Amino acid sequence: MERRGNRFVRYADDCVILFKSKRSAMRVKETVTRYLEEKLFVKVNQEKTKVAYITDIKFLGFGFYIEKSGNVRITVHKKSKEKMKKRIKEITKRNRPISSKELAKELKEYITGWVNYYRIANMSKHLREIDSWMRRRIRMIYWKRWKLVRTRYRNLQKLGINKSKAWEWANTRKSYWHIANSFILKRTLTNEVLKIYGFISALDYYNSINL
Repeated sequence: MERRGNRFVRYADDCVILFKSKRSAMRVKETVTRYLEEKLFVKVNQEKTKVAYITDIKFLGFGFYIEKSGNVRITVHKKSKEKMKKRIKEITKRNRPISSKELAKELKEYITGWVNYYRIANMSKHLREIDSWMRRRIRMIYWKRWKLVRTRYRNLQKLGINKSKAWEWANTRKSYWHIANSFILKRTLTNEVLKIYGFISALDYYNSINL
């Protein structure tokens, strides 16, 4: 393939070969399959071996997209993004018997590991959305843990809310998830405060390793 100028990438037994036309791809697929099975005695999984448009490919968790200029760029595949969100949701379950410090540590370990793996992908927009959603879940956890009215009242005051407003919100009957997106928690448990508490920003970390 190298002698013919075909572009390809391989990792273990996974391989992607790129072509300019579907016809060329179909022809080489048959040739490579025949060579692997008849010469090297390697069984080819026909279900996973297919010809597809580059934006439909998932390779090692990565995906691809085409810019308006026509250039192909690497991104994180949709399924990998969904898996990440599912894992963060598991870590940030509001009823987990875990301290805030342990929660921050667990999130940091998962996010840094995930971002390091996918660091070559363009994913700023995705991480910005994840940060916003994740912070809301963290605020929800804090609000639930401030379960008693007096605890909420006291903590809101500590974070700069005046007595009347703190008392009003401490007595709210709105859901945890609703309050987590309210101005009162965004004003008190700000992004900077959460950072002080040890909670990492996925986007900030991504930018720091891609300077």
